[in-house]
This record gives sequence, structure tokens and C-alpha cells, in this order.
Amino acid sequence: MAKQMWKPGTLLYPVPAVMVSCKNSEGINNIITVAWTGIVCSDPAMLYVSIRPERYSYDMIKETGSFVVNLPNRSLAYALDFCGVKSGRDINKFEHLGLTAQKSNQVDAPGIEECPVNLECRVKQIIPLGSHDMFIGEILCVDVEDALLDKSGKLHLNKADLICYSHGEYRALADSLGTFGFSVRKKPVRKEKK
Repeated sequence: MAKQMWKPGTLLYPVPAVMVSCKNSEGINNIITVAWTGIVCSDPAMLYVSIRPERYSYDMIKETGSFVVNLPNRSLAYALDFCGVKSGRDINKFEHLGLTAQKSNQVDAPGIEECPVNLECRVKQIIPLGSHDMFIGEILCVDVEDALLDKSGKLHLNKADLICYSHGEYRALADSLGTFGFSVRKKPVRKEKK
């Protein structure tokens, strides 16, 4: 298979597309769309969001030390895009988009009620990297929509209809191709009938 060599670039796709909500010390809320995000540790649960220092939300998060990562679903694709191209300096995104600022349990920053999952985070470290600074946040609390839980309390995240970002496009997640560990799982032994 022939391949071309290109210069270094950000061609790691697909990536999560999330709406990060925050609040400054004066009580002003904002939402920024972030695609440079992911889990960095499981114990304690931690994630990162990388944000350009010139963005309106950057100083809000740096000042207060808290933010909420909100996972949008298909119905929020327009809002997700809007929050990435419009600045909170010019418009109140919650009001303009008709989104509800949900009171968080562990941080002062609001969640977005319309998102099926909200991860409340406290900033542990800020790492300057170049065009973006990486905010490493400890996940203090996860808020999950009741409709995603079955009667036993098991989470069915696929019901959330989450979306991702892939090379300039917002995409619905594809069909399941297997579950964790399926490649090494032993197949059940069939008992022969006598």
C-alpha cells in the first residue's frame, strides 16, 4: 500500500467533541466547544482540555479553577458548532441557544442540562504547550441522565446518541464492532448431546 509522507499535523481522528461550560468570579457563564480532550488517568479520574489562551473561556477556567465537560448528543450538533465559532465576549450562548445552566454538585461552574452526561472538573494543573494550554482536571462528579440507566442502574451510554468530530465534520457514532476484550474472550464450549 503506497503512502505519502506529510509534515506533522493534528490528524488523529475521530475525537470527542464536547461543550465545556465555565463561570467567572462575577457569575458570568460561558460555553466553549473543545475537540482537544480526553482521559489522562483513571485513579483518580482525570481528563484534559486544551484551550488557546486568547479564548474567552481560558481566563474564566484559569481564574476559578473549575469547568464542566458536557457530552452533546445529535440534537445538540448546532449548539456544539455555534459554541465553537462564536465568542462569549459578544453573546450569552446559554440564552441565545436556549440552553439551561444546570447547578453542579461539586464545582461552581454550571453544567448544561440538555447534555446527557456532565463531568464536573477541578483544575489540577495547567501546562503551556504552544498554541494551546492543557488544563488537567480531576473529575469530581459525573451527572448522568436517568433515561440512560436501566432498572438495575446499569449505564447504557449508547442510548445517548453522542457525536464526535472527524476532520472538519460532526459525526454520529457508528455501529458497534465488538466489546472490550472481544478479541481474546474464550468462546463458550458447547456440550455435545448424548
